[in-house]
Amino acid sequence: MIDSFINFLEHEKRASKHTVLAYQKDLEQFQEFCNISFEKEDITQADHAEIRAWIIDLVEQGLNPNSVNRKIATLRSFYKFLMRSGEITKDPTYKIKALKTPKRLPEFVQEESIEKILEADVYAPDFEGQRDRMVMEFLYLTGVRLSELISLKWKDINLHEDSVRVLGKRKKQRIIPLTNTLKKNIISYKKVFEETFSFVDQSDYFIVRKDRSQAYPMKIYRIVRHYLDLFAQTSKRSPHLLRHTFATHLLNKGADLNAVKDLLGHASLAATQVYTHNSMEKLKAVFDQAHPKA
Repeated sequence: MIDSFINFLEHEKRASKHTVLAYQKDLEQFQEFCNISFEKEDITQADHAEIRAWIIDLVEQGLNPNSVNRKIATLRSFYKFLMRSGEITKDPTYKIKALKTPKRLPEFVQEESIEKILEADVYAPDFEGQRDRMVMEFLYLTGVRLSELISLKWKDINLHEDSVRVLGKRKKQRIIPLTNTLKKNIISYKKVFEETFSFVDQSDYFIVRKDRSQAYPMKIYRIVRHYLDLFAQTSKRSPHLLRHTFATHLLNKGADLNAVKDLLGHASLAATQVYTHNSMEKLKAVFDQAHPKA
């Protein structure tokens, strides 16, 4: 049934490859645990006690609560699938509770640092230098995910309507407006692209390597880390940090929470609300500094 569940994730839920692999690995680990600890190979018949025993084992191994909770979520999805399929009549995860996790605010880059990153004269005038600049600008000025950036093609960029069409999680499309600055720099980047590769085909990927092939995730990570190291005083150095920064800066400037949710491509407000904590911290600082009775 694991294979059927994985097939369901891939073709019906249209989950990402990363998600599918993570779920498959979790289920295989649980199957191995049941086999060794309870001599049970068929996890479709696992009960509440066996699932709870696995969770305790994971905690005793030192696995952090977030990782344990992800595995619990995998089992919940798997057994709900079995319930819908008629394979089981009782969900063994029904009374399983997620572990408590410490709340961590999303880290972000300060506005002064972002200005230095975007305006600094550190980008070479050749294709790679201008591509790197576009990577940094696009991630920050649109808030797109890493996977969305590397899958973006020139045909998705609409310079006439100042917008970009993004294909997000579960194949959901959304339209993100382009700022005047970003539009201007895309036009400049396009000229360098044309000079380097003779022409721009609408089917070309927007961000490419020197051989015109699609950029891969680690390439984008290296670009982002390099330029963040130059100016940003943050512990994290990832493309997702720029997405956090995009959302936090918008909310700090008074943007509507629902609008930010749509721009980020979140399915619900719950995922977006985490950024309001950073905005609230700024409001509190302003209050403490300015209010006569603070």
